[in-house]
Amino acid sequence: MNGYLNESHFLMVEEGFTTRDLLENLLGELCQESDQQAFFVADLGDIVKKHLRFLKALPRVKPYFPVKCNGSEGVIRLLAELGAGFACANKAEISRVQGIGVPAERIFYSSPCKQVSHIRYAAAHGVRLMAFDNEVELSKVARSHPRARMLLGITADSIPSAHPSMTFGTTLKSCRHLLETAKEQAVEVVGISFHLGSRGLEPQAFAQAVAAAQLVFDMGTELGFRMHLLDIGGGFPGTEDTRAPLEEMAAVINSALDLYFPEGCGVDVVARPGRYYVTSAFTLAVSITALEEIPVEQPGSDGRCDSRMCPPPARGLLGLSFGGHSNTGTSSCLCLPRVFPFQRPGPEHPWHSSSLRGPPGHGEDRIAEGLQLPQLHVGDWLVFGNMGAYSITTSSLLTGCPQPRVSYAMSRMAWKAVQLFQGKPPQTEDERESLCTPLSCGWEMAETLCVTPVFTPAGII
Repeated sequence: MNGYLNESHFLMVEEGFTTRDLLENLLGELCQESDQQAFFVADLGDIVKKHLRFLKALPRVKPYFPVKCNGSEGVIRLLAELGAGFACANKAEISRVQGIGVPAERIFYSSPCKQVSHIRYAAAHGVRLMAFDNEVELSKVARSHPRARMLLGITADSIPSAHPSMTFGTTLKSCRHLLETAKEQAVEVVGISFHLGSRGLEPQAFAQAVAAAQLVFDMGTELGFRMHLLDIGGGFPGTEDTRAPLEEMAAVINSALDLYFPEGCGVDVVARPGRYYVTSAFTLAVSITALEEIPVEQPGSDGRCDSRMCPPPARGLLGLSFGGHSNTGTSSCLCLPRVFPFQRPGPEHPWHSSSLRGPPGHGEDRIAEGLQLPQLHVGDWLVFGNMGAYSITTSSLLTGCPQPRVSYAMSRMAWKAVQLFQGKPPQTEDERESLCTPLSCGWEMAETLCVTPVFTPAGII
C-alpha cells in the first residue's frame, strides 16, 4: 500500500449493501433535521473499476487525473493510491495534491495560461512538467522556472472530427517558430500535448491528432530537443450511454500509437481522463427550499399567470438547496432525478411538468426545464445520478450555502483490488477471476437511478 488511502477515509460496504441503502439512511437522518443541506454519495469502487478498465484498454497510457474535474479528497486519495498522476491547473490544485504526499514527478501543471506567481510556486515545489502554446507563456516560464520540462500544446485546427470548442493550443503552422523560440530561450521541450474536448467526440479524431503530434515531434527532434512524452488529453466518456464507448476509442488510439509512436521508440504516453473516472461514481441529493405552482397554458390563453397556486396539472417552479454545487454540472446531467421517498408514477402519484432552479446568487439559476416529476413539497429531496464531474465547486461564497459534504463508500471487493493490484490491471486468469464480483456498490439494475424517461401524454413510462 502507498499510504494515501486507508479504511478511515470511507465506509466499507459489505456484499448486498448498495449506494442506495447508504443514501436512504442519510436522507432518513436528514429528514429529521431543520437544516437540510445538499450532499454527495461517492462510490469509490466505481472509480476503481474505471481505472482497471482504462489500464486494460490502453496499456501504454498513464492516466493523469485533472483535479479541476473533481478535487474532493476521497477521489484524490484513491487515485493517488492507484498510482495515477494529476493534472493541476493552478497553485491551489498543486498544493492540494502535494498536501496528501503525492510527489512532484506525478504532477503535470497542465494549464496553458499560468500566473507568474504560480509558476514560481511550482518551481519551488519541484513541479517541472508544464504546457505552453504561445510565446508569452514561454517567456514567463523561461524567466520564472528555467528547469521546467515543457509540452507544446497543439490545436485541432486540422482535425475535423474534434470538438469545435477547443480553444487552447497552437496551429501546426506556428509550431516550428515556437520550438525555435524555446531553443533560443534555453527552455527544455520534451513533447506534445493536445486535448480534443469531451462531448460527442469521434474516435477517429484521436488518430488524426496523434498523426499531427508525430509531425511536431519530428520538428522538435530536428531542432535538437529530446522529444519523449505525448499527452493525448481527455475526452473519454463518463457514462455508458455515449456514441463511442471507451474500448472503441481505445482501439483507434492504440492503432494510431502503434503506427506513429510504436512501442520501443522511447516515447511515453499520458492522458487526462476526468469525466471518465468520476461522473458515474457520484450521486447528488438536494432538498427543495421553495415551490411555486403555475397553471398550464390553455388554448387561447396569453400565457400569463394570475394565480400562484392551482390544482394539477401545473408547472412547478422549484427552488433547490444546492450548496456550493455548480449549475454547469446539473444542467449537463442527463438523468431524471428521483424523489425521496422513492416512488414510481401511478394513479396515486400523478406526475407534472416541472422546472428546477438553483439557489439565489448565481447569474443563471436554471437547472432544468420540463421534467416530469410527482407532486412535490418543500423539504422533499431530489436525487441526481452521474454528478461526479465538474459538480463539486467552491461557489459557496456566491450562494451563501456551505460546500456539500461527500460521503464515500467502497465495497470490500474493490478495496481488495486496490490492495492487490496497486493500479495495475490483472494479468493472469486467476487475477481476473478474483474480480468477477462487481467492484462498485452501485444501484441495483431494477432500481437504477439514471433511467431514460419516455414521455407520453399521460406522463412517463
